[in-house]
Amino acid sequence: MVRHAILPRMKSLHSLALSLFLLGCSSPLDARVTRVEIASRVDVLSGKTFGEVGAYERITGRVYFSLLIANAHNRRIVDLEKAVNLKDGEVEFSAEFVAIRPKDAAKGNGSMILEVPNRGRPRITGLVDGGNWDISGDAGDGWLLRNGFTIVSLGWQWDAAGDDALHLYAPIAKENDKTISGLLRGDLMTSRATEEIPLGHLILGNIGGSEYPVAAPDDPRNVLTVRDSRNAKRATIPRSQWQFARTIDGKLTPSDRHIHLNGSFQPGKIYEYVYVVADPVIAGGGFAVIRDFASYAKHASDAVTPAARVYGEGISQNGRFLRDFIYQGFNADEDGRIALDGVVAHVAGAGRGDFNYRFAQPSRDAQPTSSVFFPTDIFPFTDEPETDPLTREKGGLLDRAVAENVVPKIFLSNTSYEYWGRAAALIHTSADGKEDVPISPNVRIYHFTGLQHFSGPFPPAKGKDDLLGQEPQSPLPIRYFWRSMIANMDAWARNNTAPPESSHPKISDGTLVALRKYALPAIPGVNRPHEANQGTRLDFGPNWQAGVLSVQPPKVGEPFPVLVPQVNEDGNERDGVRLPEITVPLATYTSWNLRDPSIGAPTERVSFEASEILFPKTAADRERTHDPRKSIAERYASRDEYLRLYASAVGALVKQRWILEEDREQLMHRGEQEWDEAMK
Repeated sequence: MVRHAILPRMKSLHSLALSLFLLGCSSPLDARVTRVEIASRVDVLSGKTFGEVGAYERITGRVYFSLLIANAHNRRIVDLEKAVNLKDGEVEFSAEFVAIRPKDAAKGNGSMILEVPNRGRPRITGLVDGGNWDISGDAGDGWLLRNGFTIVSLGWQWDAAGDDALHLYAPIAKENDKTISGLLRGDLMTSRATEEIPLGHLILGNIGGSEYPVAAPDDPRNVLTVRDSRNAKRATIPRSQWQFARTIDGKLTPSDRHIHLNGSFQPGKIYEYVYVVADPVIAGGGFAVIRDFASYAKHASDAVTPAARVYGEGISQNGRFLRDFIYQGFNADEDGRIALDGVVAHVAGAGRGDFNYRFAQPSRDAQPTSSVFFPTDIFPFTDEPETDPLTREKGGLLDRAVAENVVPKIFLSNTSYEYWGRAAALIHTSADGKEDVPISPNVRIYHFTGLQHFSGPFPPAKGKDDLLGQEPQSPLPIRYFWRSMIANMDAWARNNTAPPESSHPKISDGTLVALRKYALPAIPGVNRPHEANQGTRLDFGPNWQAGVLSVQPPKVGEPFPVLVPQVNEDGNERDGVRLPEITVPLATYTSWNLRDPSIGAPTERVSFEASEILFPKTAADRERTHDPRKSIAERYASRDEYLRLYASAVGALVKQRWILEEDREQLMHRGEQEWDEAMK
């Protein structure tokens, strides 16, 4: 392992660091990154050149940070002053990273995409360019590289599960050398009967966050309940029917990371567990890690990944992380300088997250049937200050950034799913749901119509296991929007070229409505949802606003109003940034997908998914099935006419800078494929 010295704020160095070559000497306030250990450094694709930028290299390693507990910009980190490794007023953290950068930094464009990886897994290069996530064998079309970007993925989540995840290494907290204990909560809905479940956040069939083992298996505060839906009444399962154990070689064995239930966990039910835990990790250090790496890249003369501008990028969990990062005031580094120049927070909805609390559970989100009533979709929601009409609490996401003059350029982008699954309307409406609200000039809000949380497969197919829905998933691609967003953000931050204006549903023009006014046509055989996720008023105990959640489950107050995009006679949403599949449609793309009866709870929505419901092919098909939607043959005289209209729609998106000119041909090819698939 190569150890590369970066910045010297090292009052005392342990023996491992003595081999480092120290560059210069500066005061303790001059630097936050203390060193970088490089594990590997290889040429991308054996030195392949990417346009005028030339060759790229891929670097992996670990970055070390030291945080001053007396610095005002660190005081918001919960329990930092209680860290077991506190020494000389500083606390050390470290994080694994992967960097993809031009070998000749002078040939790059000066802009870094700092990826906040989802549950420790980098993915932005594969999503945008179409190759491998780490471009080890396939760089796709190399768009990011041809345009000179540096891409860094940095571990921030302390409990990211798996050896392939990027990890944050954070200390635990103790109170005067004594163990701190508390209560932790988890929940899930299974898609099949099973006798045992793991502790930790189970998401998409994997552990998204390992969380904490049980510290006191026999404590009477350990409770297991079951209910039918989010707002249904809990029924307590007798303690004699379950235990912290798992089956190994046919024998039930005590386990501090599993629950065994006699008679099995049944599909279609929400099971919630509360249990005693100990030794909280100082998870909020993840905010400082992202902050300080960004400043290091911009200000350290010997940075491994030098940059003039840094854009924080996060998807879903990490979009929420970036919203919370801004809200909690972490965009000013220890010297008060701006850390992230731009933020692209995608599919975060109205959420923030369980990132900077005692016993934080950063993987937890807010799904239709799991991660219910976590501190996710909580007030405030808007970028500008707003007032909760019930509690009279006031606040906005940008309040601290405005006060410290470190407001970045921000894109808040959502798909149709987030309006039903993540209360996205709350980011641009008043908290009482009665009016649209002004948006900061530094913010753009984009609604990508007809898409789901992550793009479904093409040809369209139903999800599997926990994601098995009643309809095929929406296959509409996000990739091309991502490329234009990155290009638009770079132009905005680099030379103040304004990006497209916000595009989202509005109360004022009737494109955003209460759930009862949602006017989906009566499509034969299609069931519709009876509810949508809401923002919540929660109470986790007297000190929860200071980061200590002592009441589990929380007390739940009155929810915030839920508003959803209105649809037209085809069932497609009327507003937003619309691909040709919406403006020249072959199908209805709903914002939701109900659970298949085989996995239980068929009236509840599937997490993350939207639906594609094809139009009838002919008038005869429409009449036979009593489908109110016009058939494909009644809309388009021929394939050629359809593609002509499709091409015109693509051209409009290019002109408006929602799609790059170089992606026009690929979108046209997609249109051809979609016609052929629909007319099979």
